[in-house]
Amino acid sequence: MQLTRTAFGMWSAGRFMHFGEPLDDDRFIALIRLAYEKGIRTFLTADVYGAGGADTLLGRALEGTPRDSYCLVGAVGHDFYSGQRDGSKGFPRFTSPVLRKPGEYASYLRAATEKSLARCRSDRFDLLLLHNPDATGYTSDAVWKGMEKLKDAGLTTRLGVAPGPANGFTLDLILCLERFQGLIDWAMIILNPLEPWPGSLCLPAAEKTGTKIVTRVVDYGGLFHDDVKPGHQFAPRDHRTFRPAGWVEAGAEKIEKMRAIADAHGLTMLQLACIWNLAHAPVQSVVPTLIQEPGAQAKPIETKVEELASLPEVTLTPDEFARIAEIGDNTNCMSLKGANAEHAGDALPDRWSLNAELEAVAGRWKIDPVRDLAHARDPAGAVE
Repeated sequence: MQLTRTAFGMWSAGRFMHFGEPLDDDRFIALIRLAYEKGIRTFLTADVYGAGGADTLLGRALEGTPRDSYCLVGAVGHDFYSGQRDGSKGFPRFTSPVLRKPGEYASYLRAATEKSLARCRSDRFDLLLLHNPDATGYTSDAVWKGMEKLKDAGLTTRLGVAPGPANGFTLDLILCLERFQGLIDWAMIILNPLEPWPGSLCLPAAEKTGTKIVTRVVDYGGLFHDDVKPGHQFAPRDHRTFRPAGWVEAGAEKIEKMRAIADAHGLTMLQLACIWNLAHAPVQSVVPTLIQEPGAQAKPIETKVEELASLPEVTLTPDEFARIAEIGDNTNCMSLKGANAEHAGDALPDRWSLNAELEAVAGRWKIDPVRDLAHARDPAGAVE
């Protein structure tokens, strides 16, 4: 089964990533079942979420549901079995030379995939993503031959790549799609009307290579759910507190400029964000984060599921599409992860220097790494 237009991600509901109030098992399971009942038929999990906990919960929620009636998407890449967690940086990638050599990549991928499937109570994924790869993961033949073996073994129908967890990896993703064209079916990127950059820079390469795109963070940290307003109080451990001061106020002001377009089509703001994403040719699926915000005035997370599930077939006019992109333009607003002209020194798990091959990618796609992938700051260090 292919991914459907709307999808449910297991990073939602605050249990495995800290967004809003965490749902307990019963309410989370009920939420997944509500999504299925309302017509959302794609479910995404990652083995590292809750060190297998997300897989297990999804398996419980979908138990008894006909397997051919929903699309199951998994993700492997972080070794929480033998790796040691490094605080907020999480578990290491399985490609870390501290953990194993390239000749051992395939066996790790096979074992991790089989364990994830067992927890999901399924015999196969419809799509398996390489989750948050490092520089090796984007380029290594040993990694992608290992992924291909999983497809040959019937453990997944399709293969894909999911850059992250933060924004960036533009040139790395394009190189990966080019190098493994024909093997990679899907890629996941961050994209929404308030964050068209840098994700949209990858879309021409995705279209040329025939790669379908699923987009996450469609909700822009909850703002498109319309219950995060200026003055919103986030819990101390909420994942969104890493964003710069004033992001809610600035985002809310831009959203108000888009609201008339949503109203003209009878859309909620979340639906408008989804429709705008889907208007990009390679984008075939949207998976916003579903969040239960604190407080009596917060929109119930169940209502957010129903909004997503009822996403209508709407076509924005070219002027509307362009107007939204103009309002939300965020070019050069942050430092990006992955290959970066700003990085010097040894490679890190999520950031490394440009090399000749990546510079050639930039040239082919008319991307200037300094102009198009840099963080613009004034002398005081503020974003321009």
